[in-house]
Amino acid sequence: MSITTQSEHASFGGTVGFYGHASEACQGEMNFSVYQPPQARENPRPVLYYLSGLTCTPETFMVKAGAQRVAAELGLILVAPDTSPRGNDLPGEEADWDFGTGAGFYLDATMEPWSRFYRMYTYITEELPALIDHHFSTRGPGHRSLFGHSMGGHGALTLGLKNPLAYRSLSAFAPICAPSRCPWGEKAFSGYLGDDRAAWGAYDATELVKAHRHPAKILIDQGLSDSFLKDQLHPHLFEEACREHGQALELRRHRGYDHGYYFISTLMEDHLRHHARHLL
Repeated sequence: MSITTQSEHASFGGTVGFYGHASEACQGEMNFSVYQPPQARENPRPVLYYLSGLTCTPETFMVKAGAQRVAAELGLILVAPDTSPRGNDLPGEEADWDFGTGAGFYLDATMEPWSRFYRMYTYITEELPALIDHHFSTRGPGHRSLFGHSMGGHGALTLGLKNPLAYRSLSAFAPICAPSRCPWGEKAFSGYLGDDRAAWGAYDATELVKAHRHPAKILIDQGLSDSFLKDQLHPHLFEEACREHGQALELRRHRGYDHGYYFISTLMEDHLRHHARHLL
């Protein structure tokens, strides 16, 4: 369970670090980033996991989101994994920006050849937390929360709903809320899971919430000038399913904001404080 340190940088009294390790789940080298707040030098801290969107790397969140200042104040460890395995030379892996490299969709693929490497669900829920708890000053299981953006918002909602006791709180920025009913999700699910649409529901938040609930209120922020809102994201479908099946949800809609990190960084402090109320 060893890791390789790629670089570390002082930030708001703590440390931003970039690391790699050999992953059993993904059968190859995986990378991740960690922000350790200054309090971690004195005592173990809770961990907030951030799942990034399509094309992103572990660097995207740490560079663009503006999260370290508030995380340092609150004493939260931040972890940002990669968005897929990389460099496996699979047919079509590099052909499109919304499938393959940078587009793992936080699921365990069942179709060959993807099923040998693209096991992001197992990686995020099992292997990575064990690695983080081993190498960093965390409070361990029971002291984790989860959030994400776009494809990563989809990941946060689905992983959190399927594992409600593993994460104290959930939130998302502009998540893909009903991937079974949008072009991004249909492309990814058919490639990774096959054509049996019944199997897709296991990774669709709007379907999952019909049978799974999280004990904490879920926070979602959505920009109304998001170019992907109409065709890809469908937050209204998740909102309707939550209302019908008893999941507490706060869905906030914001005029003038789009899909990018100007939007995310504007609301990042709200999300960190949302999770701190549950973690601290």
